[in-house]
Amino acid sequence: MNSKRLSYLALFIALSVIGASIKIPAVVGSIALDSFPALVAGALIGNIPGAVVAACGHLLSALFVGMPLGPMHIVVALEMAILVYLFSVLYRNGNKILASGSFFFGNVFLAPLPFLFLIGVSFYTAIVPSILVATAVNVCIAALITPRLQSYMSFPIVKGRAG
Repeated sequence: MNSKRLSYLALFIALSVIGASIKIPAVVGSIALDSFPALVAGALIGNIPGAVVAACGHLLSALFVGMPLGPMHIVVALEMAILVYLFSVLYRNGNKILASGSFFFGNVFLAPLPFLFLIGVSFYTAIVPSILVATAVNVCIAALITPRLQSYMSFPIVKGRAG
């Protein structure tokens, strides 16, 4: 990774920290606007940098509220990284709508599934509405910002270009 990409990675992690400070009311306080920088990073600088920003963003968001789910936050961070990686692959191959839809569906309904089995149905049904709102806001912000930032960044999105 060259120094320019590393600088962008640090910038997007910093933006994720800011987003992690903007919380969405929920049962668990780690739901925030920390994933839109990861989506933008994945679309603009690569799959792996986007996944790194996603994992760091979630862990920092959870850390800000005292890690209420303990080690389960590591699982969530990995899920976020995988979802952003998938988003990045689809987006960078020109499937912007499918990328956003896949991230939305995966983050809202699939990512919380471990909690359904480990904590129970009531926790799952309590957390999904807040995750839905947060994911919708994160995806909308990313959809608005990404095309505008692309024109300012020195390396354009290239179809099929991996992270």
